[in-house]
Amino acid sequence: MTATWVDSHCHLFSLDEAPGAVLDRAAAAGVSWLVIPGIDLESSLESRRIAQAEGARVQWAAGLHPHDASKWTVEGGRIEALAAEAIAIGECGLDFYRNLSPREAQLDAFRAQLQLAKQLGKPVIVHCRDAFAEVYAELEDVALGERAILHCWTGGTRWTKRFRDLGVTFSYAGPITFEGGETVRFGAAEAPPERTMVETDTPYLTPPPNRRDLNEPANVVAVGAALAEVWGMPVAEVARLTTANASRVYGVEP
Repeated sequence: MTATWVDSHCHLFSLDEAPGAVLDRAAAAGVSWLVIPGIDLESSLESRRIAQAEGARVQWAAGLHPHDASKWTVEGGRIEALAAEAIAIGECGLDFYRNLSPREAQLDAFRAQLQLAKQLGKPVIVHCRDAFAEVYAELEDVALGERAILHCWTGGTRWTKRFRDLGVTFSYAGPITFEGGETVRFGAAEAPPERTMVETDTPYLTPPPNRRDLNEPANVVAVGAALAEVWGMPVAEVARLTTANASRVYGVEP
């Protein structure tokens, strides 16, 4: 019997291929449902459109990515309105690696979306790159517990332990499968199985041996297998746990 998975984070709107074909391959691999987070107003609207067309196997979120944080003053109001319909807020957060928006703009947009999540009582999907201390401080202040989802988590042992104590949910993606992913795997060993999910971050971070190809939700199985190896746990049990966690955190009936 094929294990049941949830891809907790994939950007289907970034693929040229029709969502139906991608979703059919995901279903064949055992993916029961997935979440498409927006990265700005346009993609949040497109995520909603895909979800409405595809039914229960697709959920969606509305948010503004840190790369586009400068748009918050223009798009924030409409994103807030969309968030009332969405399953979660995000993708939002801080990215001090690329700094495609000024840091202050990133912080303003992130704080606004964290407060929106708290106000609506919904999960928030958090992007964190080269900003561990700053993201930690913001999440510590807002105290969302497991409703704060650290997407594509790449933190090592020290930061994973610190965020674990905040009660957050970790979501692992392709980097845990990479040859150079030792730091991620060491960190994953400290992540609590009852607060961990898996994702693909489609179309990015494809697991080996197909690193050059665009990623897709069917590949979440490879992420789960890598996590199973880290935890010394059967793959089917990782599927069961991460699916149950996604259902609980996102509020989706299993």
